[in-house]
Amino acid sequence: MKLFNILAYVGSIGFAAVLGVVMANTNPSQPAYEDYAVQKLTSYLKKDVCNSTTKLIEKLINTNCDKLVSSANPQMRQILSATTERQDLILFSVYRTEFKLNSWIPSYRFETVGAFNNFYTYTAEQQ
Repeated sequence: MKLFNILAYVGSIGFAAVLGVVMANTNPSQPAYEDYAVQKLTSYLKKDVCNSTTKLIEKLINTNCDKLVSSANPQMRQILSATTERQDLILFSVYRTEFKLNSWIPSYRFETVGAFNNFYTYTAEQQ
């Protein structure tokens, strides 16, 4: 019985060590988060914001909302980079973004965990 307990403890410690090494090696970087955030923001703007604008507004400003959003990707990346704080915890990272352009446009707060080369946004709220 004691041998079984010892093997179980050693196996558990070995598994935890391997999992820790894998997590540390797959902790995504800040540029990877910025790519993820720009993609999510672009998708949201095209799906929700552009579809809620009227065609009259698009005609008045003489542009297509989807094209405008696509052309703004480099600026969105710069804004996200400047407004994001990364907390690197070796096994995973926590990203906190306070996205605010000006007083006319609502600001948003996002909190995302990066682990295993993936991102999981657990807070997205308008402020």
